[in-house]
Amino acid sequence: MTALMNNYQPLPISFERGAGCRLWDNEGREYLDALAGVAVTSVGHSHPRIVEAIRDQAGLLLHCSNLYRIDWQARLATRLTTLAAMDRAFFCNSGAEANEAALKLARLHATAKGISQPLVVVMENSFHGRTFATLSASDSPACQAGFAPLVEGFISVPFGDVLALEAVAQRYGQRIAAVMVEPVQGESGVQVAPGGYLKALRELCDAQQWLLMLDEIQTGLGRTGRWFAGQHEGVVPDVMTLAKALGNGVPIGACLATGTAASLFSPGSHGSTFGGNPLACRVACTVLDIMEQENLVANAEHQGSLLLDALRGALKGHPGVVAVRGHGLMIGIELQQPAAHLAKLAALEHGLLINVARGRTIRLLPPLTLGNEDRVAIVERLLALLASMR
Repeated sequence: MTALMNNYQPLPISFERGAGCRLWDNEGREYLDALAGVAVTSVGHSHPRIVEAIRDQAGLLLHCSNLYRIDWQARLATRLTTLAAMDRAFFCNSGAEANEAALKLARLHATAKGISQPLVVVMENSFHGRTFATLSASDSPACQAGFAPLVEGFISVPFGDVLALEAVAQRYGQRIAAVMVEPVQGESGVQVAPGGYLKALRELCDAQQWLLMLDEIQTGLGRTGRWFAGQHEGVVPDVMTLAKALGNGVPIGACLATGTAASLFSPGSHGSTFGGNPLACRVACTVLDIMEQENLVANAEHQGSLLLDALRGALKGHPGVVAVRGHGLMIGIELQQPAAHLAKLAALEHGLLINVARGRTIRLLPPLTLGNEDRVAIVERLLALLASMR
């Protein structure tokens, strides 16, 4: 019997400490982390500079509220908007909250255009969060079950299909305020957008005066080998959301905006009690420092390419593998059969931390600090895991 609500199914492992790409449980057993807390601990566990920043800031000031200017918040906003070539930032506590802010911007954009029944176009198999609006924007029947009625105002089209979006524009164009899309759909099994797709979305949104909103909560901050995945195609969105890797485990989310979207919020229209507090923003600035000084974006591209090539070569012709796909250090191995049990087997039998998305795709999201030795070890342990399936 536990005092916790029954909304998780944790594995029977409790971690005590971590360092880099490794974790140790409370019995002293070591694990290779190929999940990074689901794309969170991108600069590795217990990075000494993160530890130092937390200790120092905890002794100075944790919280003062947004009734007062927060210098670390202003510094972080300047750095993120400069990296993204955008104008303004709003800080919150999670990816779902960042997407909630983005959807509010879409509604304000519609109001400014005089649209009384606005629509936001979202993608099939998308996942944007678990608040009511973000859950409504997602295509996850299992997550939505029991929560009807959901928020209205969303219309979905197939991911990667520009023609389908153009057809929606023909039918609903006057009601559409924005398009929300993940450059790589992580929760649905690392589905990578086809080349030119984001650029085509940018052109269509410009032509229709829609906001292009990129959910970069999982792809952002170096994961795909660029600071932001949209940069692979030179695309600057009107709105972009971030979280996960931004705090390396300290909760923080961000909603960036540019152009007219950057001026839609006004005092009192949106807020967050804890959002952008001094501790979270200082840690996030330290994360950016580490990423820049340790060249982790380039490392994600380099190690991701090597890892993807190694897995494709080793798994070519494997009867249980449908596809191996990815972008940088965001890789999915789609399996022939449902295999949700593999996450437990990988951890307990092979000392490897992974997860299985949508029941049949092994998802790899190792820290961006990944080196050659750990990359090779991931492949070896995965091959041993998949060999046990046969």
